Amino acid sequence: MSNLSLFLKKNKKVKENTTFPATKSLLDETGKPLEWQIKPLTTKENETIREACTMEVPVKGKPNMFRPKLNTSDYLSKMMVASIAEPNLYDADLQDSYGVKTPDDLLKEIIDDPGEYNDLASFIQKFNGFNTTLDDKVEEAKN
Repeated sequence: MSNLSLFLKKNKKVKENTTFPATKSLLDETGKPLEWQIKPLTTKENETIREACTMEVPVKGKPNMFRPKLNTSDYLSKMMVASIAEPNLYDADLQDSYGVKTPDDLLKEIIDDPGEYNDLASFIQKFNGFNTTLDDKVEEAKN
């Protein structure tokens, strides 16, 4: 028989923020890549992001029928933005310095190397409990 008290919130482990050197193009005074602060997403935050990136598309050959389709690029970008605690991608001065107006665009300007962007995306997905990244799932679906 289980002890219900073990499930109380006070017993739940809190996942701490972590750091990740997101790009080699921004260095500290010693020449090391700057460490970005990454925070864990909650299930509720992830659900909100997923819903915002899902649209209804018509089912081919079936008039008036629709199915949900996730825009994976948009979802991944928004997940990354929501997980990045530092630098503050919502900071207007930082956005202005790169000539952009949204956190998603700022992230893509700061990390303009596709390989580094992909590495950050993979790290954030794994940090948030997705052991298989979206890229892995896309590759698996292609095969």
